[in-house]
Amino acid sequence: MTEFKWLGRTFPITNAKTRVSILKAQQLERDLSAAATESVAADKKLAIFDKIFSAYHDARSCIRNDLASAGNAEDIKDDLNGLDKAVSAVLGLRTIERNQLLVSIGKSKFTKHRDEKNERTTKPEELVRLYDLLIQNVTDLTDLVSSGRNKNEEENSFIHEYELKGLAFRAERCFFLAKSYSSAGKRAEAYALFCHAHTLTGSALQQHSNSHDKALIQDLEFLSNNCRSNSCIEHATGIMEEEIVPLKLSKGVSTMSLADNKTKENKYLLDMLESYESAIGEPNTKAPCRIAQFPPPFQAVPCNPIVLDMAYNSVEFPNLENRMKKEKKGLLSRFWG
Repeated sequence: MTEFKWLGRTFPITNAKTRVSILKAQQLERDLSAAATESVAADKKLAIFDKIFSAYHDARSCIRNDLASAGNAEDIKDDLNGLDKAVSAVLGLRTIERNQLLVSIGKSKFTKHRDEKNERTTKPEELVRLYDLLIQNVTDLTDLVSSGRNKNEEENSFIHEYELKGLAFRAERCFFLAKSYSSAGKRAEAYALFCHAHTLTGSALQQHSNSHDKALIQDLEFLSNNCRSNSCIEHATGIMEEEIVPLKLSKGVSTMSLADNKTKENKYLLDMLESYESAIGEPNTKAPCRIAQFPPPFQAVPCNPIVLDMAYNSVEFPNLENRMKKEKKGLLSRFWG
């Protein structure tokens, strides 16, 4: 390998270490494409991505060391700058692919319920952060590719393609941002965001009309349908909640009494096993579950009686010396005591 090709441009490689690093990265890319067809686990794919990043970082480090030692040789510096730009662009492209893999993993766990292994589900806020990264990656990549003065046709088509992908990522981000507002019970904000996501998706579909990426078009159509259905759901839910508010208010007013000063007692689940009442609380609230009181309340327990002997100091004990055993003394002991 003596040259590196990228978007219709060819860059010579003179450093052996750079050549080895790029060859290693390309071999890992082939392994990754083979893993995609063989349905390899996502963890193994992420590990391959990490190795690819390490190889390209090594190659870029070697290129920049060569740039520092190139001196005033303009031709060599131009080739090295072009090679550095191409390697950085490939690195950015693989970063986007890795983040897309993370998004697909997160989406697979988004609507999944907890199983017996207590697998954690994905929150919409996590997907919003991933799409933020993707949008930033696309912006950095298009800025890098468009930084040259004389762009060829392949570079222009590449920039246009990833600008459209960035628009699709913004639509996806807006959709999951609306999901996060919906889970928080903010119906008006969620409805507005779903409508905006539907508009972005329609714009992306219109611009992808001549695209050959059928998978992306299918995903955008699915997203458009989801945005439309979720906006209708949020609209209906918001109206229902608005209708329920005056009913709850009138019911509460009708049950009010001036003589009743007692507050509502929050019972525990163990105290009302015979009645069907929820101990979890209202949804979208942070109130703790009332299963049992802990620590348990104090209770009176029986104990051994305590006897106080108050007559001890007033008792006079009899003299028992006459009952004591007397020692017998001999003749000599009588004289010398």
